[in-house]
Amino acid sequence: MCINSGKYMIGKCNLRNELSKSLGFLACILSVLWLFPMSLQGQEKEMSPIRRQISIEWNTGNPSGMIKVLNGCLRNIKITKGQGKTKDTHFAFTSSGTARIEIEIDNAHIDPGPGSTLVSVKTSNSPFSFFLRDVNTNFPIYIPNYLVVVLENQDNRSFSEVQSNIQSRKLQTKLQKIESEPEESFESAAKRTQNQSVPAWLGLSRDFRIFELNESMPNAPLQSNVITPRFSSSPLNFQGLGNLAISYSYNVGRGVGVEINTSRRLEDGVLPILHSTQTDDDIEYYSTSFVSLEHSSLSEKSLKGTNHLVADKFSVGHVLSPEQEESLKLKLKDAFDPSEETVFYFKSEATNRGTAPRYVWFKTANLWQKTYTFDPKTGISAFSTDSVFCVSKLNGNPLPNEEVSILLQPGEKAVFEFFLPHAPISHERAIALLSQSFEKRFIECKSFWQTKLNTAAQIHLPERRIEEMVRAGLLHLDLITYGNEPDGNLTPNVGYFGLIGTESAPIIQFYNSMGWNDNAKRALNYFLDKQHEDGSIQNYQSYTGETGAVLWSLGEYFRYTNDKEWIEKIKPKILKCCDYLMKWRAGNKSDSLRGKGYGMIAGKVADPEDNFHQFMLNGYAYIGLSRVSEMLAEIDPEQSVRLKKEAEAWKKDIRQSAFQAMAQSPVVPLGDGTWTPTLPPWTEAIGPRALYYNQEKFFSHGTFTVPDVLLGPMYLVFCEVFGADEPLSGMISDYQSELWVNGQKEW
Repeated sequence: MCINSGKYMIGKCNLRNELSKSLGFLACILSVLWLFPMSLQGQEKEMSPIRRQISIEWNTGNPSGMIKVLNGCLRNIKITKGQGKTKDTHFAFTSSGTARIEIEIDNAHIDPGPGSTLVSVKTSNSPFSFFLRDVNTNFPIYIPNYLVVVLENQDNRSFSEVQSNIQSRKLQTKLQKIESEPEESFESAAKRTQNQSVPAWLGLSRDFRIFELNESMPNAPLQSNVITPRFSSSPLNFQGLGNLAISYSYNVGRGVGVEINTSRRLEDGVLPILHSTQTDDDIEYYSTSFVSLEHSSLSEKSLKGTNHLVADKFSVGHVLSPEQEESLKLKLKDAFDPSEETVFYFKSEATNRGTAPRYVWFKTANLWQKTYTFDPKTGISAFSTDSVFCVSKLNGNPLPNEEVSILLQPGEKAVFEFFLPHAPISHERAIALLSQSFEKRFIECKSFWQTKLNTAAQIHLPERRIEEMVRAGLLHLDLITYGNEPDGNLTPNVGYFGLIGTESAPIIQFYNSMGWNDNAKRALNYFLDKQHEDGSIQNYQSYTGETGAVLWSLGEYFRYTNDKEWIEKIKPKILKCCDYLMKWRAGNKSDSLRGKGYGMIAGKVADPEDNFHQFMLNGYAYIGLSRVSEMLAEIDPEQSVRLKKEAEAWKKDIRQSAFQAMAQSPVVPLGDGTWTPTLPPWTEAIGPRALYYNQEKFFSHGTFTVPDVLLGPMYLVFCEVFGADEPLSGMISDYQSELWVNGQKEW
C-alpha cells in the first residue's frame, strides 16, 4: 500500500505473488489519484507518475538495511550480485565483496519541481539518499567515500568500472581547481568583480550624528551628489519642514555624463576622510569630505559620544523594554539639544589642465523643492534667520550665488567650500562657522583618526589593498560603535542596522584581535545590561540566536585577556543566560524528536520566518555553554563541570540529528564526477532548501541560498559541533563550495 506522510506520499508496495502485485499496484494508483492533488497544493502542472528500475552496488562489505521511498511506491527489491535475502523493504547480504540490488519503483515523479521521488538507502553504515530523477548513465551517482554507485537499470557496469571511467576524465571540483591554479590577488580578482557604487558614511567615533554621502558614480548615476544627515540609521526629521526627512544635494562639474570619470579613495587608503577626483574634459575637480566638530578642536578629550540606549533607539530593528524607554526621556533631551553640532566639511579644487580657458561649475548644498533662502553676501543657506543649514565659500569669500560658473585660464584653480552642520544652527553660530579653516579642520581630523589607528595592532599583509581594507574596516566599525566617552557601554552596530548578538560578534572579536580589548568589553557589557528577566539576550527584532552568540563572544574575550576579575563580576548574568538556554533545551526533549531535533532548540536566526530546530541556532548555544564552562574552570569549578556536561550532551544530540538529516538528504554531484551527501539547514527539512524538495518559495536578499549558506549547516563546523578534520565537515565543505560558490577564474 501507499501511505501519506506530510505534504507528499511515502510509498511501499510489498507484493508476494501475482495477485497481491496486481492488488497492491492498484492500491498505489488509487492512493496517488486521491492524494496527489492535495499533496501538490495547487500546482499548475501535475507530474507524470512512471515506473523506474535502478541498481545500487557496493564495492565491498555485506551491507544490510532498508529502502524508503518518498513520493513513490517501492514495488520490489532483488539481489543481483552477491548472496543475501530481501523481505518487504529490507535487504541483507551474507556474502562479502561486491553487493548489488535492483529496485523497482512505481508512481515515480522525476519531473522538475517539488514532490520529486526521493530514495533513502538506510544502512547501518553510510546511509544516504538521492533524487530518483538524478540517476543518469553519463554521470552516475558515485560516492567514493561510501564505496557505492547508483546506476540506471540497463547500466551493467561495476563499481570499479564506474570509478575507473570517472577518474579517467580527470575532472576537478571547484576547490581542486582553486588549489591547482596560481595564487589569486586582489587586483586580478577585482577586474572580474562587479564594481559596486555604495554610499560613504562619515562621522565621529561614538557619536550617532553621522552623514551618508551618495556621490553620482558611473554605475549608479544620480542627478546630484546627496548628503543625508542621520542619527545612526534614522534620518534627520526637521520640524520646520513638517517633520520631513532631510537630504541635501550639491554638484561640481557640468552634471551627469556618459563617461566613467569619477574615482574615490580614503585618506592614506584607510582614514575616514573621503577624496574624489572627477575629470570633466580639461577640468579636474579634486574634492575632500570629512566630519569634525563645529567649534571645538577634535580630539579624544573633546569627544563626548552618544548614550548607548539613545543610539540603539535610532538604529533599525532595536528592542527596548518599557523601563529602558522611560530612562531615555532625559537622555534624549541631551542628545537632541547639543551645544555643538558635528559638521560635514567639503572642499573642491577645480583646476584647468588644458591649454585653453575653460569654465567650471559649482552648486552648493540645497534642498530640492523646499523653502529656504540663500544670502549671497554671507554665503548662508537657511530655513529661517535662526535656522541655518549651510555656509558656502568661493576662493575664501562668501559664495556669490547658489550656482556659479567661473572661467579658468590654463593651470588656474578655483576653490569651492561648504560647511554643513548636522542640524540647522543659529545665524550667530553660522557666522562663526564661516570663519573656520578647512585646512586646520582637515589636519585635526586626520590626526584624530591616525591616533586611534596607532593604538591598534599593526598588521602587515603581502597585498597593500587588503591591508588597507583591514585598517579602514577597523575605523569604520569604530565610527558606528556608539556610546558615551570615556567609558560606558558601546553599541557595535551592524552597519545600517542595530547591534545583533550574532552579527555583532565578529565586530567585538575583531576589536579583541586588534588589541582594543576595552572596546570589546564595553560592547559586551551592553548586551549583559539589556538581558531580559528570563535570562535571554535579544536586541534585534525577534532573532533568537543572540544568547548563545553573546556567550561565545564572552568566551573569546576571555581567551584574549584572561580577565578573571570581570568574569567573576558578571558571573550571575552569564549563569542566567546558561540556565535560560538549558531550560529552553529541556522543553525539546520529546521522544517524538528523536533523531530529528531531540534536545535542540527551535527558533529563527535572521529575517526569514524559519522557526525550526536550526543547526546555526543550536551551534551557537552549544559553543556558548562550552565557552562559559571554560571561563569558569578556575573561578567556579562546580559550575564549570555542570555546564560542560550539559554542553557535551547538547553537542551529542545535535550530532545525532545531523547524521540522521544527512542520511535522508539527497546526494549532489561534484565537479570531479563524484557525489557527496548534503545537509539541510534544520532538522525538519529534507535536503538543502534550495533544491526544493517541498513546494515553497523563499527567495530573499537577492539569492536562493540564504538558508543553506548564510544560515546553514556550515555553522556546525564553525561552532565546533564537528571538528574541521571530520569526514562530515569535509562533505559539507565540498557541496557548499560546489553549489553555492563561484569558483571559475577563466572568463
